[in-house]
Parts: sequence; C-alpha cells; structure tokens
Amino acid sequence: MHDIRLIRENPTSFDAGLARRGLPAQAASLIALDEERRAAVTEVQVAQSRRNEASKLIGAAMAKGDKDGAEAIKAEVAALKDAMPSMEARADELATKLKEALEIIPNLPGADVPDGAGEEENVEVSRWGTPREIDFAAREHADIAPALGMDFETGARLSGARFTFLRGGMARLHRALGQFMLDVQTGEHGYAECNPPVLVGDDAMYGTDKLPKFAEDSFNTTNGRWLIPTSEVSLTASVMGELLDEAALPMRLTALTLCFRSEAGAAGRDTRGFIRQHQFEKCELVSIVRPEDSEAEHQRMVRAAETILERLALPYRKLLLCTGDMGFGARKTYDLEVWLPGQGAFREISSCSNTGDFQARRMNTRYRIAGEKRTEFVHTLNGSGLAVGRTLVAVIENYQNADGSVTVPDALLPYMGGITRLEPAQ
Repeated sequence: MHDIRLIRENPTSFDAGLARRGLPAQAASLIALDEERRAAVTEVQVAQSRRNEASKLIGAAMAKGDKDGAEAIKAEVAALKDAMPSMEARADELATKLKEALEIIPNLPGADVPDGAGEEENVEVSRWGTPREIDFAAREHADIAPALGMDFETGARLSGARFTFLRGGMARLHRALGQFMLDVQTGEHGYAECNPPVLVGDDAMYGTDKLPKFAEDSFNTTNGRWLIPTSEVSLTASVMGELLDEAALPMRLTALTLCFRSEAGAAGRDTRGFIRQHQFEKCELVSIVRPEDSEAEHQRMVRAAETILERLALPYRKLLLCTGDMGFGARKTYDLEVWLPGQGAFREISSCSNTGDFQARRMNTRYRIAGEKRTEFVHTLNGSGLAVGRTLVAVIENYQNADGSVTVPDALLPYMGGITRLEPAQ
C-alpha cells in the first residue's frame, strides 16, 4: 500500500517507479483526488466548528434578551445540522475512492531490480550442481509417478482437475520432504515453527496484498473466509495491527501447511502432472524486520531455501526477477529454479520476495525504536523453503532409474522408515 503523503512529496519518482512496472503515470490524478478529499474534510471541520461556536452564541444572545438574534443563530445551526451528513458522506466517499485507487497499485521495484517486460528478461545470478548424466531416456514425473503411487485419476474423480491422490511410498516421500524442510529451517536457520489457520478473514488477505486485486486467485468459502494461497498470509498477518518492540525483531516464522489456489490465470498451463495443483503443501518462510535489515534478510532467506536443494543434491539456478515478472507486492524477488531432466528444463521451485513496508502499511504494523518515541513500519519478507509438491517432482525426475523406480535421496532416509527406493507396482 502506498502512502499518499510520500506520493505528494515525490510524484516524479513515484511515476518513474510505475513506468518501470510498465504502468502509466498516476501521481497527478492521485494527488488531485487527495486534494479534493482534503477539501471535503476541511469543509466538514469548518462546519462542525461553526456549529459548535454558534450553539454557544445562542445562549449569549438569549442572556442579552436578543430573541431575534438567537432565533437567527438557531436557524443557522439547524441548517448546518441538515447539511453536514451530506458533507461527511462526500468526504467518506472520496476517502474510499482514494483508498481503492491506491490499493490496486503494485509495489515499486527496488533500484537494483533489472528492467524488463517479462520472464525472458530475468537475470541469472548463479547455478549450483551439475545435472546427472542419465544413460537412458529420462521421463517426466507424470509418466513415472502413477506406478509409484501418484494417483491422478482418483484425485480427479474425487475433486476434479488439478487434484491428486498420493498412496503408499509416494505419500511417505511427500511427507518426508515436508518434515525435512521444516527441520532444517527451524533447526539450522532459526525460524520459529508455527501451525496457523488455513482459513482466514478479509483483513488477513488484504493486509498481505491478496485482496482486492487477486480475489479470483483464491478460494472463498460460503461463510466469507478464504483458504490461504500460502501460509505467508497467516504468518505475516499474525502481527497485523501490532506495535512491536525493536528487541523482538527480526521475527522469523515458518509453517508447513496446505495451500489452495484457484489457478484462475493458469488455463492450459501444466495440466499434466503434479506441478500446478489447486491443493498443495509448502514450507513457508516469513521474516519481519527493521527496514535497514531487510536486504540482508532477503539474502539470508534465499540461502535458507537453497540449502534444501543442495541437501537433496538437486541442481538449480537462482534468478533475479525483472520489473515485469515480479509479484504485485514485491519490490525485489529471487526465484530458484530446479533442474527437471524429464522436461529438460529448469522450473520454479521457490520464490523469495522482499516487500519492504508495502504489506506493513496495509496491515498497520509498526515497531517502536528503542530509546525513542517515534515508530516506523516494519519490513516483511516471504519465501518458499520449499514448495513440497514441486520438490517431489524434482526428486522423482532426478532420482529416476531405468526400471521405473526412484531412489530416495540420502537426506530423506531418516524419514522413510527403511524405504530406500520406490518400486513400480507390478
């Protein structure tokens, strides 16, 4: 959420940031709307002040025996009383109009974010690992996994497209991945484990910039709650409206939860397999920090996600997203893309974003600076450490064998109850 005061103070830089996002200039229209709003508020305040002043003058006029003067003032007070509701309604209408205009404008990109129109202009920062040399025709997970317990047909029969039923060793491997991620993030990277609700209200979705612009991307229940698209929503909104002590920062939170996305804009994309599901699990990472710490925290978060891929010996590359490919609330984003030999391509498996104070302003979350009276908005960051389903896909494709079996990565063996290989059903 943008601060109209900052836009008034820096209209040129605001429009320049929008231009980098591929959007037209909006500062002038926003400032004009705000001036109209402020004028309406002033009109209400002047009317209130005059009504209060006039009410006192009635008594003074009566005390002097000026009955006609008192009656004239009474008529003025009555007229003000009649006029003020429409004045207040106008001020409220303009305030709502300004809020609605501001809340659909994306975050401005950081100065070090590369300009670009789309994913083709993202910048590769680094690569890790060497893709395994496979001496047979590598297959995609959608062709390998059904014989190992990834049941697409039952999932579709129960719930429709983009739902999957996992069985036996496949379900165990999926669970092992989630537990492994959670153990590494809590035990080695200092994230506090949480078990948040997966149903939230409008305020939590709005505060984490999922509403109103992206309502169609999430599932809304009949009683007005939302199934979380990611536990970023629950974890970040856990400090909604709070004034935090500086000593409590940084806050690092993680959760392994179910997530739900309607995939409204993904028609025809990844319709085969387990990559793009309506229901999936993710180990989410959220940090709440002081503004001066957010850039270093961003790098730290990305490293926490990279650790999982390296422990699983999954080759990956790190990308710095360009202005045209960043999410709505992000001011800077790194994506991690894992190598999938069956597809012969890198595919996104984690996205780590620094939102600056964009979400904090929507949530009204501040911290009290130690030794001072003033407060500041916190900075919030979020990322995947990792998406469990996509990591399962990566394990299947990178650890596949010629006979259709999949070897369990060494890092997951302690979680597998003695299972070292998933064997295809006979």
